[in-house]
Order: sequence, then structure tokens, then C-alpha cells
Amino acid sequence: MEFENLKLENREGVLWVTVNRPDKLNALNVRTIGELGRAAELAAADGDVRAVVLTGAGDKAFVAGADIAELNTLGPEEAKEFGLRGQAVFNRFERLPKPVVAAVNGYALGGGCELAMACHVRIASANAVFGQPEVKLGLIPGYAGTQRLPRLVGKGRALELLLTGRNVKAEEAERIGLVNRVVEPEALVPAVDEFLSAVFRNGPLAVGRCIEAVQYGLDAPFDDGCMLEATLFGLCAASEDMAEGTAAFLEKRKAEFKGR
Repeated sequence: MEFENLKLENREGVLWVTVNRPDKLNALNVRTIGELGRAAELAAADGDVRAVVLTGAGDKAFVAGADIAELNTLGPEEAKEFGLRGQAVFNRFERLPKPVVAAVNGYALGGGCELAMACHVRIASANAVFGQPEVKLGLIPGYAGTQRLPRLVGKGRALELLLTGRNVKAEEAERIGLVNRVVEPEALVPAVDEFLSAVFRNGPLAVGRCIEAVQYGLDAPFDDGCMLEATLFGLCAASEDMAEGTAAFLEKRKAEFKGR
């Protein structure tokens, strides 16, 4: 499978997906969105992929936004389809039953901020900058930014950022809950590796069920979310991993999970 605007590398079960348009600050155009969709499908289908990391080429930008030259040509119906297509691709990453981490190494603006928010965890370089500046172009976010941002930082903060188009530096992004952790630029890759190493010590089925429970339960009524959790708990209890994990605990040894 060939990619023009992405670089894919499997590093010991972690699929690193790098948006590779550094001359455009890794801006998202139609082709790049399509390639991201193919990368998500590949990650879902490949049993050797245990996690996905999304990042940007170079040291200036994760993804600096959408390709404005393309946006400028869109009519109303085309713009709607443009938004729906991007939303569908970002949803594929968010709904993967494998950890998806954004390694944010610079500007994450507009569609870049939306892509980072679609990841399960965001680890940012100290030079990262986040924002949804679409109102400055007479637009609103089109890749679910108005939906994910308030779920992460709360309604009031989200509206402040959406209505002003103000950028947020990494330190503030961490303080308001937009990112999980901020590290120095040279520590970004090691921090991602450290996080995933901690995840990989656990049962892979349980990790996937946790993602599923949060993803689908968050927007459901509380009782429905609890029922989903109980159902997934029951499915885990039927797994070989659960038998191994509990036996290892009782025997005071390291569990050897098989993912089944």
C-alpha cells in the first residue's frame, strides 16, 4: 500500500503514522485525509499492530490545519461533504480498539487540533500550540472540533477558544485537560514509548474493552453506560487473559497475556 503524504513505520507493534508535508506544515488536504483513512483501516486489520501513534514530519508542526487553498474552492455542498469525510476518518482512529496516541510536535491547529483530539491520549512537546482558529476565516471547525473540544475541556473553555480562535500553548493545554502530558521536544518519542510500554504490560483484550466502554458509554445515559461496562466485564471474564491475569496475581508472578 503506497502513501504519498504519510510515512508508516511499524516499530515493534506500534504503527507510527507521520503526516509528511513539512513544506505545508503538514496541512491536511483531500489526499492526506484519504490516506489517513487507509492507515486507520490498515491498523484495524493488522493483528501485529498493538497501538498507533500519529505525529507530523519535522519539528514545526503536528498538523497546522486544513489546506486553505483547497478550502477556498469549496461550495456549500462540497464543504459539507469535506467535513463529513474528515469526520469519518477521524472517527476510525477514535474507535480503534487499540491505543491511539497523538505525539504533538508543534502546531496543532484547526484540523490538526481535531485530529489530535480524536486520539485516545495526547502527549505534547513543550513547543506545541493548539487552537481552532476557523472563525478567523469565517468558518467553524468541520472535523468534529465543536463536539470533541467541550468534551475534553468543558463547555465554557471550549466556547472561549472556538469563539476567539485563540491559540493555546502546551502548558495551558495540559492545565485545561486538552493534553495528557507535556515534555521537552527531545523527550517526546521516549514519553510515548514509556506510556505504551505501561499499556502493553496489561491484557490487550482488557485494554480494548476499556477503550470501547469509554468511547460508547461517554455519550450514553449513565445506566446504559453501566450496562455496557458490565457486559464487557463479563466478556473479559470469559477470556484466557483474565484466567492468566488472576492466576499470576495469586501466584505472585508476571502475567503472560496472549490476547485471547
